[in-house]
Amino acid sequence: MNPIQRYRNNAKAMIEKSKPTFIILTILRLLILVAMIRSIMIGNYEGTATCVLTLLLLLIPNFLEGALKISIPPLFEGIIYCFIFAANILGELAHFYAHIPIWDTMLHTLNGFLFAAVGFSTVDLLNRNNKNIKLSPLYLTLVAFCVSMTIGVLWEFFECGMDIFFGKDMQKDFFVTTINSCELDPAKNQTLITIKDIVSTQITTASGEVFTINDGYLDIGILDTMKDLFVNFIGAVVFCVFGLIYETVGNKNKTAAKVVEGLRIKPADE
Repeated sequence: MNPIQRYRNNAKAMIEKSKPTFIILTILRLLILVAMIRSIMIGNYEGTATCVLTLLLLLIPNFLEGALKISIPPLFEGIIYCFIFAANILGELAHFYAHIPIWDTMLHTLNGFLFAAVGFSTVDLLNRNNKNIKLSPLYLTLVAFCVSMTIGVLWEFFECGMDIFFGKDMQKDFFVTTINSCELDPAKNQTLITIKDIVSTQITTASGEVFTINDGYLDIGILDTMKDLFVNFIGAVVFCVFGLIYETVGNKNKTAAKVVEGLRIKPADE
């Protein structure tokens, strides 16, 4: 089967599954192609690579469905596509991370919510299809929470690695006006030294260059990492509350049922 025919078959299957999701995916692909052409024209080859990577990432849900014989709900699939576009194209190429302070926070919160849904679905599949295993609702949601937090921690490891080994700035910096450190104790007796009301700092390099920071002390990524993990925690807890309610009372709570059923991954033949 040639690539064009394969694309037509996949498009037909997606339309049959959910026409709105197919429309969202098509629009996002077109926008990415426009961004890629623009990046090529202005010589932004890193941006071009980001566009190519994003197009490849948009193939993952369809690939996973075929490889794992699962069915991803249209709502979940659409959110995944929008999340990838928001993180790579809007966040990186359109600089939303810099221009919209809450952009990164919003994505990490959603990330915690979505991966809790993935963890919930994974264990729920086992719970429903294995007669020898019957997990309690509390244990099921606890596993979902742990999966989400583990993914969040692994992502922070990735960001730290990119910053250290490739000179990136994925762990964003914060300006702080107070620092507490035992390293500033000249006697090395672990006496806590506190410096308050910092208005500026200077950095001097080995070559003699001097950089002045006028907004205080530059925290290089620690607060950003903690903030990301905290909002990931919030997102995971929110989904787990819905999951616990759904597993306890089922469809009696319509809100919980809509959230969980809209995001619950199922076997392909279910």
